Amino acid sequence: MGFALWMTGDEALAAGTHEYRPMGCAVVARNGQFRPRDFRRDRQAPDRRAHSFVGLFGSLEEVNVYLRRGGRKHPEPYRAII
Repeated sequence: MGFALWMTGDEALAAGTHEYRPMGCAVVARNGQFRPRDFRRDRQAPDRRAHSFVGLFGSLEEVNVYLRRGGRKHPEPYRAII
């Protein structure tokens, strides 16, 4: 499995493959979550050289975690309050 993610304005678009077969593309709100049934093979993915390209992810859950964190791949480091 592999997923590419683009983000533009209020939308997030993902293109995915499952066992080397294209799943197609899905579009959700920027604060939404992708589900496998959202993907349609008749949608075309944007170019990966586009400015809106975010990156590649190993699973759909990784994409959804990224969206839940508001566009950050890793949580912010722990900071002690003194």
